[in-house]
Amino acid sequence: MTSLSLWQQQVNHICRFHPWYSSLLKQHGIHDQAAELSELSELPLMTAEVLEKYYFTQEERTEPGLSIYKTSGTSSGIRKAIYYSTEDDERYMACKAACFRNWLEGGLRKTGANHEIGYPIHKALADMGTGHAASTALTIFEKLGLEADSLSFALPIEEHVARLSTFRPELLYTMPSILDAIAAAVPDPSQFGIRKIIVVGEIAPLHWQVNMAKRFGIGAEDILDTYGSIEIGAIASYSHKLGLYVIDESIYAEAIHAEQLDSTQGPLQENEAVLVLTSFVRTLFPAVRYVTYDVVRDFQTIEIDGRSRQCFSCISKRIGTDLKHGEKISLYDIEDVVHQFVHDAELRVLLRDNKLSIRIHSRSLDETMLVHIQHALEHKIEEIGQMIQNRILTGIEVTRMKENEPFQRGAVKSKKIYL
Repeated sequence: MTSLSLWQQQVNHICRFHPWYSSLLKQHGIHDQAAELSELSELPLMTAEVLEKYYFTQEERTEPGLSIYKTSGTSSGIRKAIYYSTEDDERYMACKAACFRNWLEGGLRKTGANHEIGYPIHKALADMGTGHAASTALTIFEKLGLEADSLSFALPIEEHVARLSTFRPELLYTMPSILDAIAAAVPDPSQFGIRKIIVVGEIAPLHWQVNMAKRFGIGAEDILDTYGSIEIGAIASYSHKLGLYVIDESIYAEAIHAEQLDSTQGPLQENEAVLVLTSFVRTLFPAVRYVTYDVVRDFQTIEIDGRSRQCFSCISKRIGTDLKHGEKISLYDIEDVVHQFVHDAELRVLLRDNKLSIRIHSRSLDETMLVHIQHALEHKIEEIGQMIQNRILTGIEVTRMKENEPFQRGAVKSKKIYL
């Protein structure tokens, strides 16, 4: 358990920046948190309903130096505004820079007493979506001493390829679906000379990482999958050595049963839980027992370099009262299964009329493998098998897309289930 004084101090910060939080505590019978609290679990969960009632309906903040990020709307039609103070932004960028630096330096391999070889990284390209990670990428690269440039995901894929060819970055910072599109656009993605890849914003199953690394002519350990959110900031990154996502030390995580959020929510798999996070550095967002609605597997605490660190093996899916059953299907599992059969697969997962359709775009796919992929999806993914057995899903169809068939890619980023 994390230090009592540390989280109590953070609760005091949140009460100061968000006066409504003090009222929320009183509604839960907590009138003096310093005197009455002994466990973090005694505090109320910061659910979507709580945030919609208090945080997203507050008056617009006017403090100097604010960064404001707009996200999708709430059920009341109000577009979400997530605030970062100057200090929040600086801490976020310092955290990301430290994560990237540690990973890059960890890739150096000693060859003698005073000699090291690794991938020399001088130039970096940020090719991603809008939002917090995209807007801070260039500053983070500057902190690392890299020459850096950025590219909008909204541009046609041909412009992404052209910029990679002219700028020749050794490090590419992007989203998995954008990387899929880049790799599919050229016969040999290794032609770009990219030596390191950092991905963010979407799922990146291990088999996908391994296959993508081979296509770019690098090792799987040369891909760093990072996990974050606009509400919390940087959360975790994947360690190929451990086979786990390691949560940042500025965060305390809890793994709770889905039924604690909604009594109608069915139980998850035995090794799954909903991730709840408390940040000790975030101020302009009430990040105390914040419910991510992300379902993680194998949540655990291990010792790394003499320090206790919280970890999990993957994010399998999301839950929530506003999600249809199709969105509860684990896209992580679907992608991981397909990439065990096809190394260059791009997927579109569609759910229509209660039938799950997996559309695969690939140069290497053997038509005879489609039936094997379908069988694996039905028998390796428990939720899909149960949904078919219970007739929630009428079936599953796996088909290959024609070479010239449109790929439903308005913008390049597109990794989701289409309903």
